[in-house]
Formats: sequence, C-alpha cells, structure tokens
Amino acid sequence: MYRKILQILPLTLVLILLTGQMKGQGFLHTDGKYIAEPDGEHFIIRSMGLGGWMLQEGYHMKTAGIADTQHEIENKLAALTSESFKDEFYESWLKNHFTKRDLDSLKAWGFNAVRPALHYQWFTPAIENEPVEGEITWREKGFKMMDSLVKWAKANEMYVIFDLHAAPGGQGYNASISDYNPDKPSLWESEANKRKTAALWKKIAERYADERWVGGYDLINETNWTFQGKEDNKNGCADTENKPLRNLMGRITDSIRTVDENHIIFVEGNCWANNFAGLTPPWDDNMVYSFHKYWNDNNKGSIQEFLDMRETHDIPLWLGETGENSNTWFTECIQLLENHDIGWSWWTHKQLDDIDDPLIIPSNPAYEEVLDYWSGDGDKPSESRVKEGFRQLAKDAKLENCEWHKDVIDAMFRQVETSATKPFKKHELPGRVYAVHYDMGRVNHAYYDNVYQNTDMETTPNKGGEYRNDGVDIETCEDDESMGYNVGWIEDGEWMQYTVEVAEAGSYRFKFRVASAEDAGGINLTTAEGDVLTTVDVGHTGGWQSWQTVTSEPVELSKGKQIIRLKADPGGFNLNYFEAEAASGKKK
Repeated sequence: MYRKILQILPLTLVLILLTGQMKGQGFLHTDGKYIAEPDGEHFIIRSMGLGGWMLQEGYHMKTAGIADTQHEIENKLAALTSESFKDEFYESWLKNHFTKRDLDSLKAWGFNAVRPALHYQWFTPAIENEPVEGEITWREKGFKMMDSLVKWAKANEMYVIFDLHAAPGGQGYNASISDYNPDKPSLWESEANKRKTAALWKKIAERYADERWVGGYDLINETNWTFQGKEDNKNGCADTENKPLRNLMGRITDSIRTVDENHIIFVEGNCWANNFAGLTPPWDDNMVYSFHKYWNDNNKGSIQEFLDMRETHDIPLWLGETGENSNTWFTECIQLLENHDIGWSWWTHKQLDDIDDPLIIPSNPAYEEVLDYWSGDGDKPSESRVKEGFRQLAKDAKLENCEWHKDVIDAMFRQVETSATKPFKKHELPGRVYAVHYDMGRVNHAYYDNVYQNTDMETTPNKGGEYRNDGVDIETCEDDESMGYNVGWIEDGEWMQYTVEVAEAGSYRFKFRVASAEDAGGINLTTAEGDVLTTVDVGHTGGWQSWQTVTSEPVELSKGKQIIRLKADPGGFNLNYFEAEAASGKKK
C-alpha cells in the first residue's frame, strides 16, 4: 500500500516524505520547532546533568576558593600523598560516583535522559602530554565509562546526551567549569586543541552513530570567552560576533557528520550558553539551540529572546542546564519551560554539601582536616590520614551512602502538576513533630517564608542551608532533644503546615520547644483555612540556642487526618519541635 501511494504522489513530495522518514528513523531528532522521538511524537527532554563525576568543579568538592579546578585538586592531593594514590582515588571515584543504580533511580524519579559532563582527559591526553607532538592518541577509560552508561540507559529507555564540559585547553575564563589552566593555551588560543576537540567528537560519534538511546551531542559547554578583546566583559556576554565559536562548532559538526548523520547537534552560546550572536542561522538540519538559565525570574520575559530565536529560525530549544535554587523556583521553572514546549536538564545529580541536589555525598572528619589545611586553618595531616579521608569520600560517593533529598524530586515532578501538599513524614498525635518536617509542597501551600527563591544571584532562600531546599530557614540545632536541626530566622507572618493523624478525638495541649534572643514572639496554631485554634507567647529564653518549652491552652481535635499550621505572630524565635498530649487538669 505504501509503495502504491508513493507511485501516485508528485516526485517532490515523495522526496520530502522520504527525507523526513530517513531523518527520524530510529533516533531522537528535530521536527521544526520541536524535538521528536523516532515515531514522530514530540518529546520533552527531562534530563539530569551528571556533574562531579568525570569533572570535579571546586564547589562540588567543598574546595571552592582553595582549589577551584580539577587539576588543582589533583595536584594538591598528589603533593600530600603521591601520583599513584591520586590515580587510585580517581579510579575509585569514577567507579562509585555514578553507577547503574544511580541511573535506575533517576528513571524511577521521572527523568528520561542524562547529560554526562565529559572531561576530555579521560578520552585523550592534553596536547602537552602527547607522546608525539601534534599527534592524537586515545585513552579507553572514558569510552568504556560511556559504553557502560549507554548500556544502562538503553535498559531504562533513557537518552544520553554527551556534554563536552571540559574541552581540550578549557573554553572559558570561569576556570572551574572547564578545568581551564591559564598557564597553558586555552581551546581558543591553540589550533592543536581545536583539532583535538573536533577529533574527539568524531571519535565519539563514530562509536555511537547507530545507538538509538544516544540523544545527541552537546558540543561545547558554557563558553565564556571574549573574542573581541572586551577586557571589561571577558566572559563574552557583550560580544556581537562570536566568529571563532561559530567556526569551531561548524568544524566539529562537519567532523561528526562524516561518520554520523543520525544524532542531534546541541549548540550553546557564549556567555555561559546565552549569547547566540553570530550563531544563527542554524548550519545543520538536525540541530538544537541550548541555553542555560540560573538565578532569574520564571516568567516568559526571562526566555523571550530564545523563543524569538526559535520562531525566527524554526529550530527547537533546550534548556541544557539549570538548577541551584529553591524547590519552588524549580517547580515554576519547569512549568514555564514545558508550557512553551521546551525540555530541560538539571544541574546536578550529586555533590558534597548542597541541599539543592537530589543527593549529597557526606564528608568525613579526615577529609575535613585536609580542607582545613588547604585553607590555612589547620595543621598538615599525615599522609595516612589524607588517604583515609579520600578513600572514605570515594566510598561514600556511592548512591547508597548518600543523603537523599526527596523534597527536590517532589518539587521537580509532583509539584509541577499539582498544588496539593504531601506529608514529609508520618506524624501521629499524641506525639512529637519536629518543625523541619513540615509538609512538602509549593510556597503558600505547604509553607510561607518571606524569602523563598534566588533571582538576583545573592539571595539565600534557606538561610541556614541545611536539610531541605525550600524557603524555610533551617540550621543545625544544639538542643539535646533535637533530631539535629531546627527552624530559625522566623519572621512575622511566616508559617509551616503539618499533616497529622489524631489517634482519638479529645482535648490536647500543645508544647512548643523554642529559643529566642528577643523579648517578643508568638505562635498561632491554626487550621489550613486559617482558623486560630490556640496561641502561645514566646519570650526571651537567653539566646538563639537556649531552649525552653511553652505550653498552650487545651485544643479540641477530631479523630483522624488533620492539617494544622504554625504561624509566627510575631516572629523573632527559633522552633525545634512541637508535641501534643492529652489535656488533663490545669495548664503547666
């Protein structure tokens, strides 16, 4: 039947149909302004970036300001131990940091793709280290890691989008991103580095040309380099031409297309992926423009220039990297993107000491001693102590040893679809409820805080930076009766909601564990609708970690599920927990 239809169609239409069929056959591909799956269905890429695995940025390792780049971390570690131990650590780190279990978890959480941040050094040596000057040799380490990743992705029906995060020589003055070493020629200052970059992409494309679950090639991550000598704007944000960037990406595209006509080419602008001057119109018919978005408002205006670019050039968009904000910002960002048919990739999967990632790698005392020494705040640890700290760190990089932030995942998937709240923990009354275990949900639904997102690169939504990634401010608690954290910096009108199960209908007194260095403070216990059940006063307790208990008058509660809120009226206190007990006799 298909053959008969072709026979009666005009030749030009037949060619259009066949061309479209070949382009889409078997692979993720572009379809006008959209990205489509092999069957032609439009597809929203929901990806997680795999930072910190093959490329360590200083803040991933708590070394920002001490050792911002991976080569600095490597050199400092080797100086304290040896080259052989450095190699031992990285072998363990690469093995443990991302495994099939990690990918299986991402699939279960709702992701349909991953964007591994590649460091060229696992695939090919630096030009200075080539055995023969000018030649290009290959290392199997990186390719074997990618083979495993693609195998795991295939089993999960997830796409892998290769991201060259650290190109040979480094592509930006923001050194940590690409492991740039200013003492050596950058990508833009060396023809040898450019040639190696194009050759690396050809090698990758040749290896995965026929792999259905490879989603495409993100050519150069976050170039931030002025090509027009703008010393006052050296990261390329004011450049108006970007000719070297355009030329190199065109060269890489040509190199890829000699071996792979199947996969999408993802192109990022200068200025951390956001300056596309000189990068339009598209130079390939299976290409996507990838912008990045951090620390700004989630409204149409924040992405309008990219929407205009899509409309003008009939090309898909992808938000190739975003994150590093509060849960509410995450929810609103994803809603904005998907309402405009734009997919996304979050940054990043796991690192040390950052509540806005799904997973946190725990630090350890020996590693902290190394950080103290490197920062000038501690004595030099013994070699055996250094090895102990780094071996433990590599071991704890395994998913099963990490701290899981389920609130982050909830914000990125469930909360995008609904404003309904969900219990963070099961709470039974009578019993104790820790303040930090308020319900999961959006601001104004599960909690209210006066500051709940960062849209100016300076605001800290959670002032304490601990435990959860909402606007609620959480810090380490010194109370002997604490679970480890308390809510702090509580201001007038702020509130938190708790879903509780009341065992029996009756009269209950509420006890609140509070601390304050101020003379006034108060708590209103209310229903979800705002009806006040009872109030208590909070006075000066002797300090922000000097804890006392204040007790309410009796409150009548019905049996079963109840939703209650604790509202500051006024603020000026810290809260550890509250507990309810059956009321009997007079208030104590």
